[in-house]
Amino acid sequence: MGRKKQGGIKNFPRNCNLWYLAASNVLNGAAHLKKLPILLLLALLALVCNESATAQSTNLPLNEDYYHWIDRYEVKSGKVFPQIFTTIKPYRRSDIIDFVDSTAAEGLFQSASDQFNLNYFRNDSWEWADNNENLSKRPFLKHFYSTKSDFFHVNTKDFDLHVNPVIYFGAGNDSRVNELLFMNTRGVEVRGMVDRKVGFYTYLTDNQAIVPAHVSDYRSLAGVLPHEGFVKTYKNGPGVDFLQARGYLSFEATRHINMQFGHDRFFVGNGVRSLIYSDFAPPALFLKTNVKVWKVNYMFLVNQMTADPSTGASGLASYPVKYTAMHHLSINIGKKFNFGIFESVVFNANDSTKVSQFRLDYLNPIIFYRGIEQQNGSTDNALLGFDFKLNAVKKLSFYGQFVLDEMVISHLRARDGWWANKYGIQIGGKYVDAFGLPNLDLQGEVNVVRPFTYSHFTPYGSYSHYHQPIAHPLGANFTEVLGVLRYQPIPRLHVTGKLFMVKIGRDTVGAYTNYGSDIIKSNGNRVPNKELGNAQGQGFSNTIMYGNFTASFQLKHNLFIDASMVIRNSESPLSFYNNKSNISSLALRWNIPQRLYEF
Repeated sequence: MGRKKQGGIKNFPRNCNLWYLAASNVLNGAAHLKKLPILLLLALLALVCNESATAQSTNLPLNEDYYHWIDRYEVKSGKVFPQIFTTIKPYRRSDIIDFVDSTAAEGLFQSASDQFNLNYFRNDSWEWADNNENLSKRPFLKHFYSTKSDFFHVNTKDFDLHVNPVIYFGAGNDSRVNELLFMNTRGVEVRGMVDRKVGFYTYLTDNQAIVPAHVSDYRSLAGVLPHEGFVKTYKNGPGVDFLQARGYLSFEATRHINMQFGHDRFFVGNGVRSLIYSDFAPPALFLKTNVKVWKVNYMFLVNQMTADPSTGASGLASYPVKYTAMHHLSINIGKKFNFGIFESVVFNANDSTKVSQFRLDYLNPIIFYRGIEQQNGSTDNALLGFDFKLNAVKKLSFYGQFVLDEMVISHLRARDGWWANKYGIQIGGKYVDAFGLPNLDLQGEVNVVRPFTYSHFTPYGSYSHYHQPIAHPLGANFTEVLGVLRYQPIPRLHVTGKLFMVKIGRDTVGAYTNYGSDIIKSNGNRVPNKELGNAQGQGFSNTIMYGNFTASFQLKHNLFIDASMVIRNSESPLSFYNNKSNISSLALRWNIPQRLYEF
């Protein structure tokens, strides 16, 4: 049967000895984690033992299509809702159900496709929904798929469990690749709760693939596969073999404070891209605290990341690590406007300069990083900025971000091209049910990032993880204009068209040059090595046109067939960046989002 939403849970166990015993065992065997995770885990367990803990929820995994389907109903309403602060992703499943219930009460699910989406949301997180439509009419062997969304589930007063297979079988053709493209993914996804107070999530897949040519090009330059961590070769070179693993524990410290500890991705923003924090890089170890009360949402996020996967891994040695810490505070102002400010810092305890140390200051959840950085004379890399969202009228929304790495106003006024005026700007808009056509949604966005933004002069200070940007996938020194069309003509069919136009300044291939686009390189080795005269897109010009058309049909809950066509045209005086690809593919995916290589 469908289960009603869980309210506040009382009778949290008063004796927390088991928690502290488990913590001590973990800490005794976790010397390699150094100070950060130890301190974070202690703080986490202290809050878990709070007797006022309430029922909690795991997150909805990041999925561009799914999150658009949710966000479109807020845009359609013309106002902001308190259940979800759309800038901070992922969302919790319980919040999604509260949100769709509120929007449904306002009559925003009108068309047949909207009604289908409403039932889809409720079925997908049915443990939080007051919904009897989640029952399957034809369960398999009585115990499997007794609900529409879960292969197997348990739902009792003390234990909630959802187990689902993860499958992605795809094949295609790239005009630049002689072999058949393919993606073979098999795995499992598990989520649930214990005593309605401790949530857990695990995702594990094994993957083999031959990827498109522009993805292989990225790997040949950066030494890593986009979105992934450790990768092995497959089929004597052209293929890749890798594991994907994510997981975390979730605790409700109080009614308004949620804490999570684990290994996963995040996304900050309302756009297709994020200049603050994106899900482009691999998952990383994290501790996240989120406070949502009144009209305010405050997130404190700390990550342990891989500084350099090309060095340090020999024998029992591990890759060198670095840390990031971020504060993001957003507030709903009136009924239509949300404004947020953020600050983040990248720091490392043992970089090659030997002048940095682990800064306990950054573990303070309420602090001004730039002031602390300057006060301590540190070499750490701090950024700050703001974002906004304006749901101007029904069906129309505007959003944007501003990221400041470094700036001197006198140089900005002089327009002298000082290299360290480093910043990024995003502006975009969304128009849902465009031109009165139900479920036709349009989005446009412009992203501009100055040369050398996100970079640093120390080896491990760049805004990156596993040699991949943790903001925009292109790094810096680019201008990007993009448009997205999404249409759901019938309930089970989604059609998406995307067009990206990019102009970026590249470095020469095979030589150490740095015009400001590769954020991994030290900005102390700039070419031409000058303080002034730097310009947007400097270096070797590379113009990229990327177009994608995808039709996705949902056979059953979270089981999709995708047919996709991609045209990527890259023009540059450098032969490495001068190429054209026509890519077509067909895929069957189950409980997994589309694989996107949009760069």
